[in-house]
Amino acid sequence: MSVYVGMDVHRKRSQVALVDEHGVQLANRNLPNDSAELVAVLGRLAPGTPVAFEAAYGWGWLAELLNELSLEPHLVHPSRCKAIAAARLKDDRVDARTLAQLLRAELLPEAWIAPQAVRDQRGLLRHRAALVRVATALKCRVHAVLADRGVGVQESLWGPAGRAFLAELALPAVQRAIVTDCLALIDAISPLVVRLERDLVARARPDPRVQALQSLPGIGPITAMTLVAEIGDIGRFPTPASCVPGPGSPRRCATPTVRSATATSPRWARRGSASCSRRPPSGPRPARPSLPSMPRPQPAAASTSPPWRSPASSLLAASTCSPNSKPRPEKVNPPGALAPSHVPETRPKD
Repeated sequence: MSVYVGMDVHRKRSQVALVDEHGVQLANRNLPNDSAELVAVLGRLAPGTPVAFEAAYGWGWLAELLNELSLEPHLVHPSRCKAIAAARLKDDRVDARTLAQLLRAELLPEAWIAPQAVRDQRGLLRHRAALVRVATALKCRVHAVLADRGVGVQESLWGPAGRAFLAELALPAVQRAIVTDCLALIDAISPLVVRLERDLVARARPDPRVQALQSLPGIGPITAMTLVAEIGDIGRFPTPASCVPGPGSPRRCATPTVRSATATSPRWARRGSASCSRRPPSGPRPARPSLPSMPRPQPAAASTSPPWRSPASSLLAASTCSPNSKPRPEKVNPPGALAPSHVPETRPKD
């Protein structure tokens, strides 16, 4: 008898549902995220039993555990699993059972489970990107403090000349403390970024894909390693066009570009590579074929209402008049007559 397993994974506990080949639920239990507890339930299954789970927070340990138990892990794309997102009754038991049923029917929107080596490379690249973002935020904080004090900056503040300028700058006590703290954090982060970049460059040298990508203009070793790590195995895409919607690259690019093809890639990896990776043409662009001229639509007739009157005010004015009422004729003073003086309306006394 074939068994299909669906797991709704959370940070501390997981819901495990088992269904047979006919869709009959065999078990539905809530277990802590402990290897011993899960092995007691999953270890009794036959080798090769498929197990479906969503790409939730911290799923790497579960994929490794399923591989150790000789089970078949299936990573589910969470945003594309509409059967769970559109369900009226939503709880952990229902979600786990739905995953098992979709797995049985072969209707799961699966994501690629990257090997451990690729996940380690992604971890180093994302850690470096996070440190660089922190350092950039600290530098922006220093510039904001100087701008708030009206200090003009003509050169870079992060070289020897800029550091000397900041050290000699007269600032109030609070602003001086902020600048000093930001500079101390920047100095603490810089060696970490240098060490990570040295490690990443050493990993990039034996990879022929990284060397091939560096031949493109504007792509260095870090960018090339980011492309290789986030796209992963390019052979899983049958055509170049199928790689475009997977990583999330714009469809106007004629060649596949660089965003992540997994469900758990960070936003910086998906956003940072939106441009096409092909070389711009060196010669003049070919002339576009002329299109037949289309007749332009004629402008609508001008409205008789004043330009300052909105459609709402026109409808309101029309609704206050009775259907049989006639417009009042406008009074015209004879030639030479004086205009009547305006008398303000007085309010009767009580």
